[in-house]
Amino acid sequence: MEEPEELKKPETAPEAEELQVGLQDEFIREIAELLDLNYADRVQELCRDLPATDAVELIVKLDSAHRHKLVEVLETDLHPETFSYLDREILNDLLEHMSARHIASIVNELDSDDAIRLIEHLDEDRRGNIVRHLNRKLRAAVEEGLTYPEESAGRMMQREFVAIPQFWTVGKTVDYLRAAASTLPERFYNIFIVDPMHRFVGAVTLSHVLCAQRSVKVDALLGEEHVTIPVDMDQKQVAFLFRRKDLLSAPVVDNDKQLIGVITVDDVVDVIHEEAEKDILKLGGVSDSDIFRSTSSTVRARFWWLGVNLLTAFIDTFVISLFEGTIEKIVVLASLMPVVASMGGNAGTQTLAVVVRAIATQELTSANTWRTIIKELVVGSINGILFGSHF
Repeated sequence: MEEPEELKKPETAPEAEELQVGLQDEFIREIAELLDLNYADRVQELCRDLPATDAVELIVKLDSAHRHKLVEVLETDLHPETFSYLDREILNDLLEHMSARHIASIVNELDSDDAIRLIEHLDEDRRGNIVRHLNRKLRAAVEEGLTYPEESAGRMMQREFVAIPQFWTVGKTVDYLRAAASTLPERFYNIFIVDPMHRFVGAVTLSHVLCAQRSVKVDALLGEEHVTIPVDMDQKQVAFLFRRKDLLSAPVVDNDKQLIGVITVDDVVDVIHEEAEKDILKLGGVSDSDIFRSTSSTVRARFWWLGVNLLTAFIDTFVISLFEGTIEKIVVLASLMPVVASMGGNAGTQTLAVVVRAIATQELTSANTWRTIIKELVVGSINGILFGSHF
């Protein structure tokens, strides 16, 4: 079948403009048209060199039917990291239509933390089928990671890290890094020092190692403060610790203080974004995946929140009914009721925004809860008096 004239030269791929951030809408619409016309070769040609982030944007902005078709067409051309960046709702939808062997081929190319994140929400039987197709090293890491609680450091951590004995010199360490370059993690910021029992002793940065004399022992480069993360620590606490200590990476230890993994700042940024998004969306009673959910699922998710709001509206109506006599005598009060409701709602939203942020950043704790409540009551009362006195 010959391609339509308007689709023969869609040369405006993502790199058409150097300053363009993300994909152009024309490019996304064009891919959808090509998928409708079953021009798989042309789609592969245009999308073969897409970076993972751009591939994610393309998948997210296509509708469900086009999304499945695109993944089918680009089965071997999509970078494995693409799937680790996808929203949970979209990811689960795609994984449902993929074979266990295909998913395993993707997981085999990922770091252990991303591999766990990809399959952790699948049902146990399907997850087991996928794990059976993984290479031996990754399978052991994934099976171990899945034993830890969700949203814990054990789920976040990478099992790939650089650890050396404390008696090594800088020269031996550098020689080891060069000789083992092919087996080392793709990115690492610190070199961890362990004792003969593989217990964490400390960490040195690459810059310190490179700037020191070869004869210096690595344990002489250790600083005074060593931050370690318990394997069962909640991911919110991990993010808070990274922010408080300005960390690039941190070791994860088990109950015996043995080094078992590392958490890097890129994983923490994802957690911070995820947690902040959750807290903000909770203000409106919605979730981060609402835009991708089915209509019926979204209706069910929002129904209870709207029901609570309806109940509070009935309470407002009941309170107003107690003053029917006064309103009948002073009719102008009826026209002010929407103003009062609006101002009350806005004042409540301000307080909610401040409090939710304070909870998310751990600025609000049991130590200052009552002080914050009293302050917000005073602020609301003063503003109410100031605005009310003008009417």
